[in-house]
Amino acid sequence: MRAALKRELEAFFGALRFFTRIPVPAWVGHSQAQLDRASRYFPLVGVIVGAIGAGVTEAAALVLPVSLAILLGMVATVLATGAFHEDGLADTCDGMGGGWDTLQVLSIMKDSRIGSYGAVGVVLVLLFKFTALVEIDHEFGPPMLMWALIAGHAVSRCGPVLLMRWLDYVREDETAKSKPLAKAIDNTGLAVALLCGGAPCLLLSIPMAVALMGVAAVVLTSTLCARYFRGRIGGYTGDCLGATQQLSEVAFYTGVLCSFT
Repeated sequence: MRAALKRELEAFFGALRFFTRIPVPAWVGHSQAQLDRASRYFPLVGVIVGAIGAGVTEAAALVLPVSLAILLGMVATVLATGAFHEDGLADTCDGMGGGWDTLQVLSIMKDSRIGSYGAVGVVLVLLFKFTALVEIDHEFGPPMLMWALIAGHAVSRCGPVLLMRWLDYVREDETAKSKPLAKAIDNTGLAVALLCGGAPCLLLSIPMAVALMGVAAVVLTSTLCARYFRGRIGGYTGDCLGATQQLSEVAFYTGVLCSFT
């Protein structure tokens, strides 16, 4: 029992180290088995990142207009993750926008330089998130905004997990930045990920209809992303996972807003 608990803690801290800049205990160590299990805790990492954003937003709102507080909260989440997912979104936009065949798309996505498609994509997604969060606060108040930030980051990270379940990893080079998480997730890992992602919807006092609309929007977005990536490159890369998370987060906020129209 103790060994199993230690193994799961190592997997969680491995996910936290891989997806964020948050320090982890030195005893965690490194192993391929740990990284293989880390993906199941991707949504739980989202809970932590969302809580950071919500905490900064709430604190900043004490002395600043709510729009600036939301912007600072977004900055905090980007700093916490090192813009990991935004970078994936930019690379995916560049690859899908500038490439004609699979090899060309993958080559462009691997280039660390950002192009026009990537720049426009990231700016539009960040602007969409900011506007949606401002509208959530304006229409429903600060409690709903805090919940949306935490739940949005958690549920949106179920999207990449679903892609890992549905699609094959398409890069063969060992230098790919998301290679450690490229293996298919098993049923147990998927269940843990979905439970962690849904926890904020289940544990916080929010109308279930609102949560369901947000979750449905994420599932729809993940499905569309999976179909598109399968058609364009035959599977997914690490950048595709980052893009799916970003688009799923936007979709979640949109679903929350649509539930009250």
